[in-house]
Amino acid sequence: MSIEKDREVDIEKRSSVDIKQREEETIPPPYFSNSLTKRLLSWGVESRGLLTRCVFPNENTDRPLGSGISPVPPSQRTDTSYYKLFFLWFTMNFNILSFSAGTLGPVAYGLGIRESCLVILFFNGLCCAPPAYFATWGPKLGMRQMVQARYSFGYYGVIFVCVLNLINMVGFCILNAILGGQTLASVTDGNLTWNAGIVIVVIISLALSFCGYAVLTWYERIAWFPVLIVYLVALGLGGKYLNDVPATEPATAPTILSFASTIAGFVITYSPLASDFTIYFKPSVSSTKIFLYTYFGLFIPIVSVQCLGAAFSAVALSPSLSPSSVPATWAQSYASLSVGGLLQSILSPAGRFGDFLTVLLSLSVAGNIAATFYSIGLNMQLVLPVLIVVPRYVFSIVATAIVLPLAIVGSHTFYSALEDFLGLIGYWCSAFVAILLVEHLVFRKRNHNVWTRFYPLSYWKSPSLLPSGLSAIAAGIISFGLVIPSMSQIWFTGPIAEKTGDIGFEVAFVLTGLVYVCLRSMEVRLRGKL
Repeated sequence: MSIEKDREVDIEKRSSVDIKQREEETIPPPYFSNSLTKRLLSWGVESRGLLTRCVFPNENTDRPLGSGISPVPPSQRTDTSYYKLFFLWFTMNFNILSFSAGTLGPVAYGLGIRESCLVILFFNGLCCAPPAYFATWGPKLGMRQMVQARYSFGYYGVIFVCVLNLINMVGFCILNAILGGQTLASVTDGNLTWNAGIVIVVIISLALSFCGYAVLTWYERIAWFPVLIVYLVALGLGGKYLNDVPATEPATAPTILSFASTIAGFVITYSPLASDFTIYFKPSVSSTKIFLYTYFGLFIPIVSVQCLGAAFSAVALSPSLSPSSVPATWAQSYASLSVGGLLQSILSPAGRFGDFLTVLLSLSVAGNIAATFYSIGLNMQLVLPVLIVVPRYVFSIVATAIVLPLAIVGSHTFYSALEDFLGLIGYWCSAFVAILLVEHLVFRKRNHNVWTRFYPLSYWKSPSLLPSGLSAIAAGIISFGLVIPSMSQIWFTGPIAEKTGDIGFEVAFVLTGLVYVCLRSMEVRLRGKL
């Protein structure tokens, strides 16, 4: 029997399963702090993820609240406010971390404004597509991204991916916390240390993350506007100096590709959590609408703010500056207080209002950290399924305990950490995206009318019914045989990268996809099913 016939037989077997009964299923949980749960719910804390039964005063029976990682049944996928998806991604990226990523072009790679902005525009345009596409799966399946990844990596294989994703998310939280803390401290004339600033930013983010999806999406709808005012004022005060940047040496292909790899690592890493924020939308929503809201919610803030960062840092680092010029003071502030100091110096002509705007900018990272804390708990439950009985807010507290000390320790080596981190995470995320796309488009044949037939919701926690994951893990590992020679990092440059620049991101995507097609085809043939 051909693979195609085997697939059809397998699909027919799946259709006999009572999907509706299984997708409404919740794990019988213990009574986890009944009074605490009621109190948290009254404050707006999200119920999914509080795996518990709670008796409410106006109800005669206890109500199961469900697991944070279990698929959301269609009856609960009722949200039609699709526009807020745009603002969620917009606010998450309309912050100072995007600004600092743009500064890497002139600071770390010696590129001019024109070259930096072209790389930012093209590679963000390309790399915003995978997370936008994955976001369209949330309404159809009601599954968070890493739960859906079990249909490619298997029940146990996805644990390895979740560990990498946890490192990714914690790393971004650390970078955001460092930037926010440094920027907050820059307006206090030494009265507030970087460490104290980091603590303030992280605690505010923790408070936001407690409240889950509903409060997060409300916050993201409004939090971008003050930041927009900050950047507009910065342009008004410093924009006239952006025309005075002298021409730089022509950029080489290796330099362009190395900076491109860093930029790719900034945005493609949203792919492992893209559908986490769309699982409550109605299944009937147009996938095109979800894609466009997500794509432009990522593309517009990232490109605009990164280009702004590239422009201001190129001016501040220009070797032809007069020591008495205004941009020269930017360079001094940048040297002593990093990116936060640069922005505070740009806004300083506005006096106390400029300091107020700098404080707003320092807190702009809170939306990103809070949303990341929201997903960290879900990944922890996938790494150790026994933790499914632990409420999600507990993981946010654990994440805070990890992020705070690491951010404090790493605050004095921010730029080297940023460059290394963004470069490295782009490699594995590129391989992850390739595997999910091949599984979806080649083996499960995307069809909007039969989503639950090709992704049976009842299989999500059954290791024997899911793929083994060996094909996905092996494809990723094999691809790194060529990715490593194609890497270009501060601590290592492979023989291929010496001639071409860093092309590890591109190699990981193409090679992993090709190898996975071969290995997965063999697995399907041997197992006789997907």
